[in-house]
Amino acid sequence: MAMIWAGIDAGKTHHHCVAIDESGRRLLSRRVANDEPELLELLTAVMALGDEVTWGIDLADGGAALVITILFNHEQSVHYISGRAIHRAAESYRGEGKTDAKDAAVIAEQVRIRRDLHPLRTSDETVTDLKILTGRRTDLVADRTRTVNRLRAQLAGIFPGLERALDLTNTGPLVLLTGYQTPAARTGKKRLETRLRNRRVLRADRLAEIAWEAAGRQHTSLPGERLTAQMVHTLAAEVIALNQQIGEIDKAIEARFREHRDFEVITSMPGLGLILGAEFLAATGYDMTAFGTADRLAGFGGVAPVPRDSGKISGNLRRQRRYNRRLQRVFYISALFSIRHCDESRRFYERKRAEGKRHIQAVLALARRRVNVLWALLRHGRTYEPLPPTALAA
Repeated sequence: MAMIWAGIDAGKTHHHCVAIDESGRRLLSRRVANDEPELLELLTAVMALGDEVTWGIDLADGGAALVITILFNHEQSVHYISGRAIHRAAESYRGEGKTDAKDAAVIAEQVRIRRDLHPLRTSDETVTDLKILTGRRTDLVADRTRTVNRLRAQLAGIFPGLERALDLTNTGPLVLLTGYQTPAARTGKKRLETRLRNRRVLRADRLAEIAWEAAGRQHTSLPGERLTAQMVHTLAAEVIALNQQIGEIDKAIEARFREHRDFEVITSMPGLGLILGAEFLAATGYDMTAFGTADRLAGFGGVAPVPRDSGKISGNLRRQRRYNRRLQRVFYISALFSIRHCDESRRFYERKRAEGKRHIQAVLALARRRVNVLWALLRHGRTYEPLPPTALAA
């Protein structure tokens, strides 16, 4: 039975495919458009070279989604290899040049000789939707952070006292800035309070008092004040709009997440709420068989140390450099939340601190412990149950 290994260097508009045999001899090298007819023609040509084909690719989504789906639909085995791994492997080959054909050949060769590559698998529709929704939410949150920072910088340039007094992560101060940006725009405190109440701002009296006091401490008009005030108004309105969009997408995430069969299991873990639970599914693809063990899941999430031993040096551990940062964020933030709301997590954290670990080290240790718990819950389909006080005393 003739075995063939095909490597695809994926791109947005075109892919390059190289196929090799058991000896590494190149049988096919072709550049194809990211278009279904050409991809089907490539698939036919590669499958005609041997009895069984194993594919490798350097992207798992995005521009490679079409070719991966076509391969899945034809029951092909597809393995993912990261761009960093390809770059490092290419350094061991002759020549310093980099081309798509060379990268595709390296991918094919790596798939042929390596046995530790992750096979890609189709994910269910719910997980796919959560990937899209959580990705969009991440973009919106980043946009909001950038806009808030710009808003702070503009406001500090004309009204530093007010910028210092306001918490621009709340809706009330943003509503205030859509109509009140400079000391020169000072109006009656009661009138300002009434304006805020009409826009359903909580604690409008306190916010009006803060703005009034800040205006009373600044009587100097600054250069460019009028134009900057217009920018402050625009930026504040943009942040409000982004908050509304994030709220809407949070509702969509919750609705889709609730349809997943392990919604109750995942959200039962202290600290793993609707958003972090959905991001966990999106980051892992919910394919626990791809990891095999809780240790590999923890390593993929960047919460398990790796050894760095050499010669007489042993027991030397360091943080991983290659991991899924999105999943690490889920594990780390959920561990922080659990310290506040879960007695067991808080006791574990305090014990690690008493052992001399720094805050981040203690939280990472807790996150690593929680991966084992979550793995067991998903494996057995059980929800989390805190230990009763009697068991703790024993």
